[in-house]
Amino acid sequence: MVARQLDEQLAGRFAVGRRLRVLDVGMGRGAQALRLLRAGHRVTGLEQDPVLITAVRTALGGEPEGVRERMRIIESDGRDTGVHFLPGSFDVVLCHGVLMHVEEPDALLAGLARMLAPGGLLSLLVCNGDALAMRPGLSGDWAGALAAFDTADRLPHPRLRPGGGTPVPAAAEVRADRLGKLTGTLAGIGAPLHTWYGVRVFTDTAADDAEPPAGLEALFAAEERAGRTDPYRGVAALLHLCGVRD
Repeated sequence: MVARQLDEQLAGRFAVGRRLRVLDVGMGRGAQALRLLRAGHRVTGLEQDPVLITAVRTALGGEPEGVRERMRIIESDGRDTGVHFLPGSFDVVLCHGVLMHVEEPDALLAGLARMLAPGGLLSLLVCNGDALAMRPGLSGDWAGALAAFDTADRLPHPRLRPGGGTPVPAAAEVRADRLGKLTGTLAGIGAPLHTWYGVRVFTDTAADDAEPPAGLEALFAAEERAGRTDPYRGVAALLHLCGVRD
């Protein structure tokens, strides 16, 4: 879903055939980075986990030289972008599944916005703090659902790093973000919200090891439609926010 949504935004913002400069912060196993490389773009990936960096390098080893040479990997947690790059160095900045691990994300977001050229796209994937009771409620965990209404935006939620990284331990807590607060933050750092989507509207309670169901394309179509339609997108497990550098 995130790839489809991201491609929609790229197609609507940049000329067909333009080779974009992409910064992927917290690239994990490189799901988005490799996909964008194969599409002809130049990608810089930031990742602090050496195991994941090795996984990306291994995957790159199977790509043609023309793809490999457009990839740069830096060991970093994304907080030191000002050390590595000049302001305005990128057309697209991805930060997927990272803010949930950052206690105070405003400084990180401001740094990422500075990396964008005018008109550049900032793509964020975050846990949805406005829907914390949905998963336990749909799973029949009534005590958990009631507790979620009073939580301070912390949850034992995602089973994965959406960037393609390793699963978060089941006992780990992560932080969730609320659409209203992030909208204000993006406006304040000069990359106001352009559009947003819900991710995992209908499928968040599916078991990790569940086999893909029959009619997978219909499932994708339903999730894609719900992810852009109110009120469904507002109760998705994850939010995909797209800000544009002014």
